[in-house]
Amino acid sequence: MAVDLGRIQKELKEIERDTASGVTVHLKNNSLQHLTGYVPGPKDTPYEGGLFAVEINLDNGYPFVPPKMRFITKVWHPNVSSQSGAICLDILKDQWSPALTLKTALLSLQALLSSPQPDDPQDAVVAKQYISDHDTYKKTAKYWTEAFANPHTAAPEEKITKIVEMGFDRAAAISALQEAGGDENAALEKLLG
Repeated sequence: MAVDLGRIQKELKEIERDTASGVTVHLKNNSLQHLTGYVPGPKDTPYEGGLFAVEINLDNGYPFVPPKMRFITKVWHPNVSSQSGAICLDILKDQWSPALTLKTALLSLQALLSSPQPDDPQDAVVAKQYISDHDTYKKTAKYWTEAFANPHTAAPEEKITKIVEMGFDRAAAISALQEAGGDENAALEKLLG
């Protein structure tokens, strides 16, 4: 079964029109099946003020199979792997329905940031901290948001693309640029060093 490109284009137009939600989606390499979504951190959470990039890959069965999503931006959260960005969320697995859209999936990720589910963790270390030392969890999540999801120091797409074209992994390029405060040369030195 081929992917429904018409539906994807329609969904992207709907996301573009709805500026109130704050979620956005951009094509990766001009492909409708490989996208990058952006989710603003919800107010009154340790993620407030952050902008979180999400890799979205659509298999041929979409919309009858869920999109594959993972956080590109590092995030300290019980339901997100602090290593790989893998997400534990039912609608991205067995609770997906063709009635759902990329927008509803991204809004669900935003809701997950607001309401962690430590009893069904993706990252056991973060979940344990969330339950046993909530203040440290909040401080760590806020620190990671400021360090990795700050839209003012986030790496612009052109810089990321340039570094990836030099043969580096995309996640490593983003991480190096964020650690270097957006300085392309410092990021390259870090990757090469």
